[in-house]
Amino acid sequence: MGMSQTIPSGGAFQAAGKRVLITGASSGVGAALARQLAAQGAVVGLIARRQDRLADVLADCQRNSPDSQMWVADLADSSKDGPLALQAWHGLRGIDVLVNNAAIPKRRSVTELNVVDVETVMRVNFTAPMRLTMALLPRMLARRSGLIVNVASVAGRMGILHESAYCASKFALCGWSEAIAADLVGTGVSVKLIQPGPVDTEIWDQPDNDEPLYQGPKVAPEEVAAGIIAAMGSDRFEHYLPDLKAVVDAKNADLDTFIAGVAAMATKPSGDRH
Repeated sequence: MGMSQTIPSGGAFQAAGKRVLITGASSGVGAALARQLAAQGAVVGLIARRQDRLADVLADCQRNSPDSQMWVADLADSSKDGPLALQAWHGLRGIDVLVNNAAIPKRRSVTELNVVDVETVMRVNFTAPMRLTMALLPRMLARRSGLIVNVASVAGRMGILHESAYCASKFALCGWSEAIAADLVGTGVSVKLIQPGPVDTEIWDQPDNDEPLYQGPKVAPEEVAAGIIAAMGSDRFEHYLPDLKAVVDAKNADLDTFIAGVAAMATKPSGDRH
């Protein structure tokens, strides 16, 4: 019963006055989400590595939400993730919503990968969300209210060619999110899992990554950000943006066919890949 009193059930998310901490906020979905929430009256806390880009986003947010703040940090430095979360909690005078959005890609066949690359991807994409959550959770539980939004990926539900490190990190985030959502039922703290499909962000154009095999349409980050805000007010746990759940369900129905089909992509000319 306590959960329905503190978390909106199926209604629109009321952003005004909410304190929302967003990682990966200097570009892409994180920046779009910060701007949209600030425009709706939320106080946003922004975390990212690039100070100049982050400062630009903060300036946009402060026009509507002057109490918004930023923290420059590299989430790959795991030992600093917990202290960073507490610093943001004190700076914002509490956090109502934690949005774990930061992520890095690693497009490379497993035959060309090294262990350090995989572990770095895991630290940013899974360990950081876990540590930020674990740092803030006791305070949310004591208050009996809070929302944890984990931005995973359809790559957390299906293996993608040359994306083994990224998929591992996103599969981990999905499993973690499902399990903690069950653990937290009735506590006043709830969890949302966001599954973006191909989004038009910098993740497609990164140094030290192979060229992306996917050449199909991409969704604007602003559209995904709006979908995340809608998900915050929903009573459902998992949200595909855009809705690619049917693709994931088909994959789960016949994994052998799926793996064979994905493997065949490696031999197609780039113009034939969709």
